[in-house]
Amino acid sequence: MNRLGMLVDLSHVSKGLMEDVLAIPNVAPVIFSHTSAFALCNHYRNVQDDVLLKVKKNKGVVMVNFYTKYINCPPANITADVNYANLTQVADHIEHIRDVCGIDCVGIGGDYDGVETVPEGLEDVSKYPDLIAHLIDRGWGKTDIKKLIGDNLLRVFRDVEQVRDKMKNTLPDETTISRQLQQESSNVCRSKVFLG
Repeated sequence: MNRLGMLVDLSHVSKGLMEDVLAIPNVAPVIFSHTSAFALCNHYRNVQDDVLLKVKKNKGVVMVNFYTKYINCPPANITADVNYANLTQVADHIEHIRDVCGIDCVGIGGDYDGVETVPEGLEDVSKYPDLIAHLIDRGWGKTDIKKLIGDNLLRVFRDVEQVRDKMKNTLPDETTISRQLQQESSNVCRSKVFLG
């Protein structure tokens, strides 16, 4: 994927796969296009702090999701209703990721087209200025706001393209995965076609 200049998005993968991808040396930065902070809401879809440190080393970006179930759950939930969250909690997730991973590591990935419930105060994209104003009230400066709302993601795009350009003469890995491996013997996702 790096050779083709494709972004690698780890939002829907297990923690094990996150770690596996981030352990590969000399890869392009990854993104989490819509994921929040596990330390504040321990949903398996959210990113744990040890993984955030690896994202920092990779120079990737974690874009905070607004889905209430990924924002308002233990240990930092403000209500038992997983269908409720608020703008302040989203800001808490943004700041947690910034504090662990660094300002160059955080972005916004609202996921308005893929969720059923969103936080109070962030009902649609017209409310983004309210979130930004809230962060400014918390002491965020212009440079950091610009990184959050797009500059970090644009940097990742440029870095991915640079890796692609460096790999332009690299051939794809065409190693066949043996069907004899124990983990492949019962792989229902694998094609039944046998080519030799």
